[in-house]
Amino acid sequence: MSLSKAIAFYHSIAIEGGYVYHYSLDLKEKWGEGKTDDFTIEVQAPGTPAVGESFLRAFKVTGKQEYLNAAKDAAYALIKGQNELGGWEHKIYFNRPLGTMVSFDDNQTQGAISFLMALDQEIDDTKLDSSIAKALEMMVRSQLDHGGWPHRYPEQHNYHDFATFNDQGINDCIRVMLEASKYYDDTAFEQSLHKAGRFLILSQLPPPQPGWAQQYNAYLQPAWARSFEPPSVCPQVTLHNINTLLDLFEFSNERIYLEPIHDALRWLRESQLPNGKWGRFLEIGTNKPLYYDRDRIRVNSLEELSLERRTGYGYEIDIANNLMSTKSRFDRVFHSALTTSEDDQVGSHAVDYLQLEEHVKEIIASLDQHGRWIASNDKFRAETPGERWNGQYRTEDRISSALFNKNIATLCQFLESNKN
Repeated sequence: MSLSKAIAFYHSIAIEGGYVYHYSLDLKEKWGEGKTDDFTIEVQAPGTPAVGESFLRAFKVTGKQEYLNAAKDAAYALIKGQNELGGWEHKIYFNRPLGTMVSFDDNQTQGAISFLMALDQEIDDTKLDSSIAKALEMMVRSQLDHGGWPHRYPEQHNYHDFATFNDQGINDCIRVMLEASKYYDDTAFEQSLHKAGRFLILSQLPPPQPGWAQQYNAYLQPAWARSFEPPSVCPQVTLHNINTLLDLFEFSNERIYLEPIHDALRWLRESQLPNGKWGRFLEIGTNKPLYYDRDRIRVNSLEELSLERRTGYGYEIDIANNLMSTKSRFDRVFHSALTTSEDDQVGSHAVDYLQLEEHVKEIIASLDQHGRWIASNDKFRAETPGERWNGQYRTEDRISSALFNKNIATLCQFLESNKN
């Protein structure tokens, strides 16, 4: 009942089948990356592809046709906004001509393709088939000669042309090609993955800093991106790349993908700051954290950055839990199995189920009479059009796509566990 009510409400606020990030309770104000309008949807998560994935997962768990219809509407919104190149930009503007650029930033194009391919496994639709074929042909065509993917496509004649790991750009491209290889019989996808895996191995920096940079130029050298993103070794990028190497090993069973990981994990452990976090950018040669403000102004600490940069960008990050889980995953893959008894597994699963059940009760109780989950006292940037953000915030109750996706995922997980 709660699942149906929540999905019916969210489907009712769609714009041409698509979604933005936040809505005011009266639906008069809408936000994506900043204020938006009634003719615009977001391609980046938690927008249209992510909401579509939520609908699709609910359909797969329950078999309810109305959930599939909602997922199809989200897919058609994306298809309508797919440009001639075969990809997407950050947003789709239904009252403007289609864009002429493909963005691989923040899982934008990649997330759209993943959702469309997942839906394609459930329905037979010629529009969907054509869109996916066009998108995957673009993925192969846009891959750089050395195996990476750029930040944007086609060439922009600036840093957007560089191979970009920032915000998991290349990692998400590899994920798309792994999914395509699973779903469709085309050797081009396997060849693309081989090129990408080779690039991952070649782009690892040498000891004593065997991690990866956020961006690489055509000579595989760490490169500047924006004025506050210097050439450097990046712990978070390194962690993501380790997981992608494990994905490639599990796909191919080629041990070459495991070889870079030991040294990278050791370097990550050694690079933790005294405050328990990791610098986003570590200087090549010294391993010291780098702090650059806008206009490439280097300062010595987080506190010396401008308010806008200090609060608007993660110069220091906590990757401790992700590092631990990645190390555990590597150990499982490398040593084939964990030494956990069956009884321990059963007990652990019982505890997990009880915790999940309590969480589900909270989610159901928090759904209001209209079928909305409200993000209470949501804090967000107070922006003035045409001006750089001054560090000020607004706080109010809003409808949140991220909260919707999270709660739908939990409800579906609960239903799946009951099935099993």
